Amino acid sequence: MRQLVVIGNGMVGHRLVEAVRDRDTDGTWHITVLAEESRPAYDRVALSSYFDGACEEDLRLPDLVRRGGVDLRLGEPATAIDRAGRTVTTRTGAVVGYDALVLATGSSAFVPPVPGHDLPGCHVYRTLDDLDAITASARDARTGVVIGGGLLGLEAANALRLLGVRAHVVELAPWLMPAQIDEGGGALLGGLIAETGVTVHTGVGVEAVEAGADGRVARVRLGERELAADIVVFAVGIRPRDELARAAGLEVGPRGGVVVDEACRTLDEAIYAVGECAQAGGTVYGLIAPGNAMAEVVADRLLGGTAAFTGADTSTKLKLLGVDVASFGDAHGRTPGALEVVLNDAPGRRYAKLVVSDDARTLLGGVLVGDATAYAGLRPLVGRELPGDPLDLIAPGREGGGIGVGALPDDAQVCSCNAVTKGALVTAIHDGACDVAALKGCTGAGTSCGSCVPMLKTLLAEAGVEQSRALCEHFGQSRAELVEIVTATGVATFSELIARYGRGRGCDVCKPAVASILASLNGGHILDGEQAALQDTNDHFLANIQRNGTYSVVPRIPGGEITPDKLIVIGEVARDFGLYTKITGGQRIDLLGARVEQLPAIWRRLVDAGFESGHAYGKSLRTVKSCVGSTWCRYGVQDSVGLAIELELRYRGLRAPHKIKAGVSGCARECAEARGKDIGVIATEKGWNLYVGGNGGFRPRHADLLVSDVDHDTLIRYIDRFLMFYVRTADRLQRTAAWIEAMDGGLDHLRAVVVDDALGIAADLEAAMARHVTGYADEWRGVLDDPDKLARFVSFANAPDVPDPTIAFETEREQPVPAGPVTLGMPVRRPHAEV
Repeated sequence: MRQLVVIGNGMVGHRLVEAVRDRDTDGTWHITVLAEESRPAYDRVALSSYFDGACEEDLRLPDLVRRGGVDLRLGEPATAIDRAGRTVTTRTGAVVGYDALVLATGSSAFVPPVPGHDLPGCHVYRTLDDLDAITASARDARTGVVIGGGLLGLEAANALRLLGVRAHVVELAPWLMPAQIDEGGGALLGGLIAETGVTVHTGVGVEAVEAGADGRVARVRLGERELAADIVVFAVGIRPRDELARAAGLEVGPRGGVVVDEACRTLDEAIYAVGECAQAGGTVYGLIAPGNAMAEVVADRLLGGTAAFTGADTSTKLKLLGVDVASFGDAHGRTPGALEVVLNDAPGRRYAKLVVSDDARTLLGGVLVGDATAYAGLRPLVGRELPGDPLDLIAPGREGGGIGVGALPDDAQVCSCNAVTKGALVTAIHDGACDVAALKGCTGAGTSCGSCVPMLKTLLAEAGVEQSRALCEHFGQSRAELVEIVTATGVATFSELIARYGRGRGCDVCKPAVASILASLNGGHILDGEQAALQDTNDHFLANIQRNGTYSVVPRIPGGEITPDKLIVIGEVARDFGLYTKITGGQRIDLLGARVEQLPAIWRRLVDAGFESGHAYGKSLRTVKSCVGSTWCRYGVQDSVGLAIELELRYRGLRAPHKIKAGVSGCARECAEARGKDIGVIATEKGWNLYVGGNGGFRPRHADLLVSDVDHDTLIRYIDRFLMFYVRTADRLQRTAAWIEAMDGGLDHLRAVVVDDALGIAADLEAAMARHVTGYADEWRGVLDDPDKLARFVSFANAPDVPDPTIAFETEREQPVPAGPVTLGMPVRRPHAEV
């Protein structure tokens, strides 16, 4: 077996190992990875999500060690290369032999040698360790200065903002992101960034960073001006990590970077270099897509192939502080004879420029700021003949405007991150890929930055792949269409609905879905009449079934606020009924282990003490988590607890396509983790920011900013509209995150409906929510007050006082837990007909 040593464990090094393992089916290579960081490989492109609530585990790349044939040595960087002996020495003194060596050492942050650049409180923005250090410094900081107005600089400014620090950005060039966009786009970007509260200083350089009396950063001097600063972040640029190559006598470029040929091989035939440490064709690429392309070339060469790296797509599409920015091809119009077609729509808050050849027939590049929806269709056309008038391509409101995927040739790359062509996607569709998930799985398209996903949907549609939106085999309509039918006709029962608009008797898919629709629109107790038979197991007994056949009881504790007397009641109930107790992540107390016949007695004790159902069992609002806010916290700027309680009491019991969770944070430090919720509210000094579409679970997603700095009444109106629009239009079991992602126009369309009332339905949505609020009744109390409903809560229909003998407990950590092994896939339990 041959020995491959990879120095570096960043994204490109990880991609190389992944590519070799995928292709090396015969096990030709054993791979040793020498990593400088003590952490496994993580996604540096998504580094800024660390400040939005993501943790290190969220950012980690797939574990390749488990696949075998990979020796990953964390915290053991290479210190020397012996080219003659073909060995690498590590920091621990270990000597590792190689048949092939790949340098994937990446780059380091460049810090200009200005006086004071190394003072305490000065940082760079490069690794997770850097981000941890910035977070620590920000705890006692009020104002921060970011040196550098490029991509990393703006991400660093957003990080400071999220940490509750007022941010300044200083850029030497006349406009922001000068490497990617032109002056016109930079002017609009600067204005949009300023609206977020970040102060922008362009056309000025830093002369010095100065300390205060405590020896830490106190100010940044800009010529005759100075900015107060408790923290400084340098995000000026990067430098290739080529010191190992230099020491080993390998050729490096005049501005750094290990010189490689088309095979990504250095002058030593056994040594390759990829990513930001390599100089290919005279260029050091600082983007992930070229690095991935280099990794694929080297993997192919190591296994006998002839792949070549002849350059890479440096196009970028980003969202910076909520602003869309994209550039592609010759964005600055440096090609001789190039012409520019510019759309500068200041009122519409968008800027678009296309660079075309001197005959205006070939697309050379472009810039998009504010609205980058045209990027997916334009980028693959770079270097190709335009399908029409260039202005039509960036002004789709004109007659005949816009661009379709049909205009792209088969060899055009739809996904530049993973080099997937239109032809490859069309082939995959013809071979049976029938949705976006299938296309992602078999081609890799859309699995990196995701900007090509709209194009994937278009390709599926244009290939004639019609994806059914029918709720199930019994209803040809989608859930949203059934909502409209119920709203328009006043149908009040499942039997009437299926008789008039469906077929058959229904199933476990459509019955709970229709029950939810009827509960949302018509009100009434979910166990009334026919409704009771439609519910799934949890709603059937107003409690979550556990693995041993018992149920959990979760009383509502709005905002997590509870009195000592109520705490005592919960403790007494748990003690008297022998229940397991656990404080949940949603600031409630879960009581587990209740038998079905015990539920009403437990509820009676809780209801008499002022509690009500927390709806932990329903596809409805679960919790509104909060921090202590301005009432107690020295950083709080608004009463987050009061608002959380108000929201939870307002939306309690609202039946929806899926469960809904919310959070309210009293300041930007985000202790309530509001951006991980379907509805996230974060206090500002001017009011409240509203985020939507976040969730945890199987596919965690952070919420997006819908509107900022709104007052209390406006906030409530927008949440009313958002929730009722979701209830009416989402698919069955579709979380708000997936609902927004699947929505035509996405967040922009949602904002148009909820904020701008583009569909003219805001009043109707608000009225529907008002009916829900006034019609709310506690479901536990509804059972306790109705003998017919109470009769349902028995283990055995013909022996109501007999407990289920199959339920047993054992004691663990002084609490009762289910006895016996865990059983997966436990069948649904219903009341038995006999003992």
